[in-house]
Amino acid sequence: MAASTSLTIRLNASDNAVVARADILPNTEIPGEGVRTAGHIPAGHKLATRPIAKDEPIRKYNQIIGFATAAIPPGGHIHTHNCEVRSFARDYAFGQEARPTAFFNDAERATFEGIVRPDGRVATRNYIGVLTSVNCSATVARHIADHFRGGALAEFPNVDGVVALTHTTGCGMASTGEGIDILRRTITGYARHPNFAAVLLVGLGCESNQVGGILKDGDLAPGPNFHAMTIQDTGGTTKTVREGIRVIKEMLPEANKVSRRRVHASHITVGLQCGGSDGYSGITANPALGAAADLLARHGGTAILSETPEIYGAEHLLTRRAASRAIGEKIVSRIKWWEEYTAANKGEMNNNPSPGNKAGGLTTILEKSLGAVAKGGTSNLVDVYEYAEPVTARGFVFMDTPGYDPVSATGQVAGGANMICFTTGRGSVFGCKPAPSLKLATNTPLYRKMTDDMDINCGDIIEGAATIQSKGEEIFKLILDTASGKQSKSEELGFGEDEFTPWVVGATM
Repeated sequence: MAASTSLTIRLNASDNAVVARADILPNTEIPGEGVRTAGHIPAGHKLATRPIAKDEPIRKYNQIIGFATAAIPPGGHIHTHNCEVRSFARDYAFGQEARPTAFFNDAERATFEGIVRPDGRVATRNYIGVLTSVNCSATVARHIADHFRGGALAEFPNVDGVVALTHTTGCGMASTGEGIDILRRTITGYARHPNFAAVLLVGLGCESNQVGGILKDGDLAPGPNFHAMTIQDTGGTTKTVREGIRVIKEMLPEANKVSRRRVHASHITVGLQCGGSDGYSGITANPALGAAADLLARHGGTAILSETPEIYGAEHLLTRRAASRAIGEKIVSRIKWWEEYTAANKGEMNNNPSPGNKAGGLTTILEKSLGAVAKGGTSNLVDVYEYAEPVTARGFVFMDTPGYDPVSATGQVAGGANMICFTTGRGSVFGCKPAPSLKLATNTPLYRKMTDDMDINCGDIIEGAATIQSKGEEIFKLILDTASGKQSKSEELGFGEDEFTPWVVGATM
């Protein structure tokens, strides 16, 4: 990266575009590039370092981020007005860059204070969950959970809370097929999540997503720590709320019988997220999180990269790191599924980036994806999972999810993530109970403006006060501390219940 005194950031010697470190006025000389700005270049946006002909590829990270729709002069602003996505060949080179992971030995492995469940699973939090089969049972679930707010849990200091996770679907959908399979897999993943000491599942009774079907498909059996009921069978709203409160009161004493003890970091599974991205995301917070993900993998833990529409155009960087061709082919298969899915819905993959992303300097999905993939570090890709599928591999993995952050993180947590790390350049606010969520700011002005929401400032990488590696180590340490019980900013603000958003696939009828 260029020195902190430079006006721009050059990411690769072969690039014909550099990134503005701050707002740059017209006719400003760019040191080291031999050009003057042809106009105003906003912070985080790109400028050309040499003439770029119409139809010529525009390069950043030494990768193609788009093609010029008109001739761009040296010092010219490169953005949506003169850069677009086009198809071009990508060499997947399956597994050619896979390398053995340099695992830490037992004496060197990092540890944290975790909650060990009787079956050996390790939790980072200790909640009781109230899950719902359908939107029709959402209000009842909330009334049940609301009873345990305030000082109601004073006698149970080891219980982090009673959480109602409601959603907007569960009926008006086919009773078989991909849509309901994904919903049931998601609910089952949460019901089995180690961060829940106990779970109550509440249904209506006549919905497509029957409680009995969830139990059968998820191999869930009622017991002391798992109860299920329907409003219709229990006798209506008032009786169901009363019965739900009674059931949770019975579960609380056992849920409170936990203590934290020292365990290896191999029990941490982190979901990697980015939202409200800007032109610095792929330069600071994302690669720093990637460095932390590499450390976690070396300690035997798991990092889950997701958001398939936001690796589009950069998937070849993952297939090259695949531990086998079959694993790499899974990524390609999911990309093709998304191309067909968006086309069937009269959309396109370049509907992303969002207006906020573009205001922050991102121009095309190719550019956004190249920055987003950096969250995955450099470790081998050891497996690929479908949405909400249980993640069993250790190391760096990929889960197919939409790019919409709450939906993507919901799938990761259903798959077993007991932590979320979320990078943002524009200022996303997010939490994801029962998994704590850490927010990483890509730039210092954002961190200062939204300090109540941001856990770590990665903007000091731009300023030269930190490196990618040192910031990755800082993030990894905070992951360990948070997994040990330290509250994240989003937890302090009460985020995490409303953000439960299962992926809806298929027609709502």
